[in-house]
Amino acid sequence: MKKRNYKLVFLPLFEKDLLEVVDYITVSLQNPQAALRLIDDIEAAILKRCESPLSFAPYQSSKKRELPYYRINVKNYCVFYVVIEDTMEVRRLIYSGRNIDKIL
Repeated sequence: MKKRNYKLVFLPLFEKDLLEVVDYITVSLQNPQAALRLIDDIEAAILKRCESPLSFAPYQSSKKRELPYYRINVKNYCVFYVVIEDTMEVRRLIYSGRNIDKIL
């Protein structure tokens, strides 16, 4: 079976979420090294998942959606993405302690 190649796209909202998290860890927690490690971990997890993004169970949301969301857990954060044809579209980065259904 031929392996399918997926394109990777990041929505501006994901980038905004990531910048807010990095800013919080760097400035408020005064731990820039932890922020850099988190960025590396998020990037690695997304790239690994991009190899087979549909091989995982969809996120069980209380909202009806046209496209199912999928979740990647990275430390205390959740990365959410959808798959549109041959594209893995990364949409959000949310702290796992928050009310995710309300935010999504």
